[in-house]
Parts: sequence; C-alpha cells; structure tokens
Amino acid sequence: MALKNINPTKTNAWKALTNHFEENKNINIKDLYKDDNRKQEFSLEFDDLLVDFSKNRITNETIDLLVDLANEVDLKDAIEKQFSGEIINVTEGREVLHTALRSTSEDPILVNGKNIKPQIQAALRKIKSFSNKVISGKWKGYTGKSITDIVNIGIGGSDLGPDMIVESLKFYKNQLNTHFVSNIDGDHVSEIIKTLNPETTLFVIVSKTFTTQETITNAETIKNWFLKSATIFDIPKHFVAVSTNLEAVDNFGIDKNNVFPMWNWVGGRFSLWSAVGLSISLSVGFNNYRALLDGAEEMDLHYRNTDFKENIPVILALLSIWYNNFYGAETEAVLPYSQYLSKLPSYLQQAIMESNGKGVDRNGDKVDYQTGTIVWGSTGTNMQHAFMQLVHQGTKLILADFIGYKESLYGLTDHHKKLMANYYGQMEALAFGKTKEDVHLELQFSGDKEKINQLLPFKVFEGNRPSNAILFDKLTPKSLGKLVALYEHKIYTQGILWNIYSYDQFGVELGKELANKLLKA
Repeated sequence: MALKNINPTKTNAWKALTNHFEENKNINIKDLYKDDNRKQEFSLEFDDLLVDFSKNRITNETIDLLVDLANEVDLKDAIEKQFSGEIINVTEGREVLHTALRSTSEDPILVNGKNIKPQIQAALRKIKSFSNKVISGKWKGYTGKSITDIVNIGIGGSDLGPDMIVESLKFYKNQLNTHFVSNIDGDHVSEIIKTLNPETTLFVIVSKTFTTQETITNAETIKNWFLKSATIFDIPKHFVAVSTNLEAVDNFGIDKNNVFPMWNWVGGRFSLWSAVGLSISLSVGFNNYRALLDGAEEMDLHYRNTDFKENIPVILALLSIWYNNFYGAETEAVLPYSQYLSKLPSYLQQAIMESNGKGVDRNGDKVDYQTGTIVWGSTGTNMQHAFMQLVHQGTKLILADFIGYKESLYGLTDHHKKLMANYYGQMEALAFGKTKEDVHLELQFSGDKEKINQLLPFKVFEGNRPSNAILFDKLTPKSLGKLVALYEHKIYTQGILWNIYSYDQFGVELGKELANKLLKA
C-alpha cells in the first residue's frame, strides 16, 4: 500500500482540535485583530505571492494543532511518494505525476523502471516546434492558406484546463483565435463552426482513448462539415490529436506524425501541463506556455520542501479542514478580482470536487466525517452585485479566497485602484461587519431618525466571516502557473488528511453507462 491509511478522527491531534474548537468556537476575528502583529503573524510570502490568512477564526494554537494533524497522518511521506512516482492512485494502479511535467531538474523519475523525463522533454520539443510552425504561418491548410483559428475538441480535463488558461492569458495571446468544443449538445458545436473557414482552421482532438462519447461525436460532426469542402486527403493538414489510441487516430485520418502523447500517470483534470495544453501553446506561444510550467514548478518546490507552518498549499488546506470538519461549513467561494480569471471557479470545481468528492476512505470503508468541499465563485466586482449578499448576511458560514493582483495589465490605474479598494473592502466587511452602534450613528446623520428602529436590524452586519487574501504582483503566465499548482497541492493535502483517494473518479462513470444503455434502447 503506497499511502498510509490513517483515519484522521482517531488521531490525538483531532481530539485536541475538537477540544480546542469547543473552547474557541465563539472566537471573534475583530477581537483577534486587537493584536497589532496579527496580519504579519498570519501572512506568508513566496516571491511575487502574498497570502494573508489573518481574517480567520484561528489563533496560533489552532495552526499548531492543525499542523500536528498533518504530521500525525504523515503528510510529508505522502508528498514525497507523489513526487517520486509511487503508485498513489491505488484504485486505478497509477502514479500521479503532473508535477514531473513541469520539472526542469535532471533527476530521473521512474515509471515501470524507466525514466520518464526524456519522454516529457521530447513531447515539449514537439509542442514547441508545432506551435512555432502554426503561429508563424508556415503550416498551411489544404488551399495553401495559413491557419487563423484553433478549435480544441475535448471534455472535462481535456477542455476545462486549456480553456481556463487560454481565457486567463488573453492579454498574451497571438493572432490565432482559439475556440473550445466540449458539450455533446449539438447546438454548441454548431454555434462554433458556423463562423469558421475550413481552409484556415486547425482542430485539436483531445481524448486519451479516442472513444470519449462527447469528444468523438463532436469530432465526427466537425469532420463531416470539413469534408463538405475538402477531401479525406486534406484531413492531415487540419486535424491533430492528443491521444494514446494510435489505431483509432489513424482510422480517423490523422497523420501519425501529428499525434501528441498522453500518459497513464497523468490524471485528466491535472493534464493541462502535458500535450493536452497544446491549444494553450498555440494561443499564447510556447515561451509563455513554458513560463506557465515554470511557475507551477516553483510552487511544487515550495510545497515539497517548506515546513508545514510556512507552506502555502498546506496552510490553505488545513484552514479548509478547520471550517469543513469543525464548523460544519460545506462550501468555499473562489473570488478572483480579475475578469481574465472568469473561468477559474469552473476549472477548480472539477479539480476539487471530482478529486475529493469521496464517501469511502482508503480502506474502502464508509467515512463518518465530512470530506470534499463544494466550490463556487465568480469575478469581483461583478459578484458583489450578485451573490455576496448571502456571504455577508446569510445564515451560512462560507470561507472565501480573494485572488488579486497589485497591478493591472493595461495600466488603467484609476480602474485598478477602485478594483483593489473593493477587494480589500469586501474582506474587511466580512471580518469586522457593522455594529448596531455604527448603524445607529449612520442613520442619525443621514436624517432617517424616525426610521432608526425600523431599519436597524436589516443594516447590521455580524462580521466574523473568514477569508484569505491571495495576492500576486501581476497576472503573468508564471504567476498563473503558481496559482493553479497551489490549488492542486491544496487538493492533495486535503485528500491525505481525509484518508481518501483524490485521484480516481469512479463517480462519473455510472451516468455514462446508463446513457449508453438508454441510447441503445
């Protein structure tokens, strides 16, 4: 058994945390802030990243006890096992090595006794060479014209990751237009192809098995559309594949030289770092794609080598456990203050909920404690005019991650000052609220004296609502890589603490099986 199998609720640390919670559950963030050093003490810096977790219902003792829990379930051992390529996806008999995809170290990583580093480097060289050909216009379509549009055809991890990154890095994109087809809903594919010119469009089909129902149905529809104006001999100029099923790819008409590898040791929802990210490299250029990988590698090294008390993914995971398992908070909001990151919450929904949505532990026994958090969110300031009412004054406790950037990309400083004033203002309002006395004064000054008693209860904010500030200097390919890897490592840490397997996803299978049965019927 690669991973240790420790029920967290049976540990000494869990018992100590339970007692600590009973004694401190009514703690108020406002009172904790009476300590002048609070912000400094509960902040972590890592290069261009600052994480401030001072606005949480925690003391130093809380962090110490949570770190004790991480030590008692031997998180360190689990992290080493992942990075060194042990079979930690036990139910599927696989290694989990998305970290190897961005590693620049020469140290070998062995899978079935073979070093995988040379395969990774070869794939990156192929992605680079292909991207350069298409972007420079040297790659020609069947009528001799250069490519203007890229269409990524995939679903789940073969769509959400690349789509999110391409949207997030729009500022860095080249002249190519990138589109994503995922849903089996025929209206989706129809809407996308209606504006495309078959002579100048390149299709990237992403499917490990080349049998995924949605992807292959969409690919066949697109191929039929393409063949209305071209011939089967033109397919190699316009279709490439990221797959392991060479036979099916060949039958489709794709040239074997235009097939990019996928590996068994990379899970779908962690695969944007592999050739699945081909559409990213095409959209923003290989150098920016490499910078994305480099940012992720920096976070990998931080996660692997930093003490838990200073370890950003570990601390964020421990806070999540604290609210989920002790306060009974079931959801977490991800709130990026950048319109570029509008697809990040959807991406993280798959990454987090498909990974940790498990009801049995690593023994195969039903768990009697909460696992998995429900993740949702949207961009600031849009969401302030939408669902933030519930976060501020509703009956639910919701931990919120606010993601911000010190500088904007286009440099409209007036806009950015207002954006960041809202970023900080929301967290302050959540933490500190507004007392009856504050409201009373406000209504007196505004001349609403006769309405004071009537309006008072509606205008009070209880506060004491937790949040984390995740602040980068600037949105770059590198900082984005760091951010995505941060959440990946948070997911794995939570899975280890909950004693579940984060890397299988059998829960998505039954619906597919039944759909196939109904289709035949």
